[in-house]
Amino acid sequence: MGKTTFKTVVVKKVPNPTDKHVGSRVRLRRTTLGKSQSWLADAVGLTFQQIQKYEKGTNRIGSSRLQQFSNLLDVPVSFFFEEARGASSRGKVSAPGLSTAYVSEFASSSDGLALIKAFMHIKDAKLRRGISKLVEQIADRHKD
Repeated sequence: MGKTTFKTVVVKKVPNPTDKHVGSRVRLRRTTLGKSQSWLADAVGLTFQQIQKYEKGTNRIGSSRLQQFSNLLDVPVSFFFEEARGASSRGKVSAPGLSTAYVSEFASSSDGLALIKAFMHIKDAKLRRGISKLVEQIADRHKD
């Protein structure tokens, strides 16, 4: 008889969009408070790697853990679901294109956070408007 061979198929788990959104909101609030992943991990008895997985949406955050984060980060649990794609505060599906989840995603990214912090240090309102216009012009030139 012939030899039977089996191929191993690796299926990469894609994070659920809601889990990614909730994780990005955890990161947004944590970084806004100037706290590290290690600080949050220590406060809830986890490793910073587990916090990383929560913030990326790789691991789903359970309700009791979300309540802990809510208390530690001093926000209501609803904060983590604000601006989630496809849902409004009443649970109805929102109109396409009206979601501002991309703003939260940007603000919780390392580049976004660095840009926001640097921009906020500029006190001259005229200079800030000029920088905003410059960035808009650059973005217009690099649209798809």
